[in-house]
Amino acid sequence: MKFFRELISDNNTINEKSFVGVISFFMMVLAFFVDIVTGIWGVKLVVEEFIFNGFLMLTSVAFGIATAGKIFNNKKQEKDATE
Repeated sequence: MKFFRELISDNNTINEKSFVGVISFFMMVLAFFVDIVTGIWGVKLVVEEFIFNGFLMLTSVAFGIATAGKIFNNKKQEKDATE
């Protein structure tokens, strides 16, 4: 409970974008393993393409925004330090 309280707090050390990206990535990995297991059992797992693509885009965008934020934040700090 403390983790979620800190997650939604304005003054936190948790990167929310990375958190969402990691959760989305693990959902894709879980779907992959469930598909493998059901394939071994001979049962076809139907995962709609738009659902998988949604998780794929969410993961890519979340990690991309988090990385861009780190890059631009570092450049801003370097610029402020030189002034």
